[in-house]
Amino acid sequence: MKAAVLHNFHEPLRVEAVDLMEPQAGEVRVKLAASGVCHSDLHVVKGDLPMPTPLILGHEGAGIVDAVGPGVTTVQKGDHVVLSWVPYCGKCFFCGRGDFHLCEVAAQGAFMGGMYDGSTRFSLNGTAVHHFAGVSSFSEYTVVAEHGAIPIRKDAPLDAACLVGCGVMTGVGAVINTAKVEAGASMVVFGAGGVGLNVIQGGALVGAEKIIAVDLVESKLKMAEEFGATHAVNAAKGDAVDQVRALTGGRGVDYAFEVIGSPAVVLQAFMSLRRGGRVIVVGVPPLTAQISVPGFSLPLEEKGIIGSCYGSAKMRADMPRLVDLFMAKKLKIDELISKRIGLGDVNHAFEQMEKGEVARSVVVF
Repeated sequence: MKAAVLHNFHEPLRVEAVDLMEPQAGEVRVKLAASGVCHSDLHVVKGDLPMPTPLILGHEGAGIVDAVGPGVTTVQKGDHVVLSWVPYCGKCFFCGRGDFHLCEVAAQGAFMGGMYDGSTRFSLNGTAVHHFAGVSSFSEYTVVAEHGAIPIRKDAPLDAACLVGCGVMTGVGAVINTAKVEAGASMVVFGAGGVGLNVIQGGALVGAEKIIAVDLVESKLKMAEEFGATHAVNAAKGDAVDQVRALTGGRGVDYAFEVIGSPAVVLQAFMSLRRGGRVIVVGVPPLTAQISVPGFSLPLEEKGIIGSCYGSAKMRADMPRLVDLFMAKKLKIDELISKRIGLGDVNHAFEQMEKGEVARSVVVF
């Protein structure tokens, strides 16, 4: 089978024939139908998110269960599934609390570039090839942990459903699950890329009264308005914080979402808040980055900063629900897809992403 393999950082992926083991106990083999091309994949290519190589990237996938290993009970052959990049174990401290998105066993396996124990199922000419985030969806087939394959309805198009596997869940979930934005609230979203658009439509979904999109690219701001932004701020045309505060009568917003991964922009988001407001950091800063904010604002203004990992998702409930909302035409996913491409075009998709020319490219197998 073919897969796009990263051999070294700062180099293009190479589409090569790789071997795949049979699924072991508690594992599932999936025939991929589609995979989104996400910024997190690019972070690995650029070395900002160090992972062991060689490595098969892709973490935003959907497909059809092809085979199951011993002991698998939650999916069966023929099921349509969205792949979760946190294949929660269901047994650790965090899973026991219902915080499946924080599963420590899944995190350990991901950092080792393999399954729960770090072992791999891919190989190339006899050499082990590592997994990315327990998914590796830039491949015609993959093997994932049972809880990494979330069953969904079979009438949902998989080239759209794949985006629920990361961008949609991360963005919408940050609003609904992490921040718990209430109807009538005000919010600003710094970064109107693929995930930022989903934060925006998450705000529209819960009935936020004011949704301000901030970006440097006019085409992205126009797209943000299509996804529910009530106001657009071009940060290249004046101080973004001043513009946001002006739109809120000088008081600031209830919620500020940072969806870029820049410490400087986290500070901008913080300065955009009203007293008692919250910053939700969705973007992933570089590994060694530090974030600094005015200390007096924490106790005296009760401002706060929280992180949002994977939209604080309970995958088996939230992902099918988002697919249902899409099928009911209450959630935009088709509109996120700028291009459908073949696996061999993935490097060009990265280039277009860096230039801000696409919201999402989707690899269709």
